[in-house]
Amino acid sequence: MADEKASPKQASPSPEQEGGEERTPSYERAREELTDVVRRLETGGLTLEQSIELWERGERLAAICEEWLQGARVKLAAAMAQRQEPQEETPF
Repeated sequence: MADEKASPKQASPSPEQEGGEERTPSYERAREELTDVVRRLETGGLTLEQSIELWERGERLAAICEEWLQGARVKLAAAMAQRQEPQEETPF
């Protein structure tokens, strides 16, 4: 059975690699890394260059999370629409 998770279309590459190819992180991994990026930025003590790099990474991770969430919204809306459609009655 195919994995039914919605995958972001054009997400920025992550440091995760599979078979030498970069791949998009899962929603959970992207959210976890984004939380870490925010914590590191709030802690301070970074150079301006490091802060900018982290900020940019955070922006990419936030976009990945948003794409996963949008995919989930689409799937939920489709499931709810299907549920509301009148069911075809089958004869006994």
